[in-house]
Amino acid sequence: MTVPMISVIGWHNAGKTTFIEHLLKELKRRGLRVATIKHSREDFELDRSGTDTFRYAQAGSDVVAISAQHKIAFIERRAREMSLEEIVKRLPDDLDLVVLEGYKRATVPKIEVLRKGIGEGRIAASKELLALIVDEPEKTMSADVRCFSSTDASGVVDLLEAQGLIKRKRAGGEDSPCQSSS
Repeated sequence: MTVPMISVIGWHNAGKTTFIEHLLKELKRRGLRVATIKHSREDFELDRSGTDTFRYAQAGSDVVAISAQHKIAFIERRAREMSLEEIVKRLPDDLDLVVLEGYKRATVPKIEVLRKGIGEGRIAASKELLALIVDEPEKTMSADVRCFSSTDASGVVDLLEAQGLIKRKRAGGEDSPCQSSS
């Protein structure tokens, strides 16, 4: 199965994370299983100094995993950045949607977050742009793309469903387009 993906893009501090939070809550409200992948240009640290897993990594472990009853996490040191395709291959196969933050160059449908006074206009090419998230959608005219407010996650999910961009894993093991629960 190929899991559908969308990428939420925008200038720094445009509100991508806040919008994705609203989007994830709506997707979960509709009973969907979702993964989120954030791209960062900078190195990052998820672990905390002093924890056992941090100490294992400091001692030289190339991969550290921590497992609990309801969660598992892997931290892997890599000589090079993994491609998006490599990352997606490692995800569970029962996902309905993968939401990306960033990945501006990925060839997936994009939702761009625009805010007044931040950035220099649109980033995405019109052909790959699915929607714009703007401060005042009722005042934003766009002939080529739908506009939504950052809190209208329901409207965005409706659009994703209408475009066939959400797949729900069915009981029989078959994939089929998600039908709105509303």
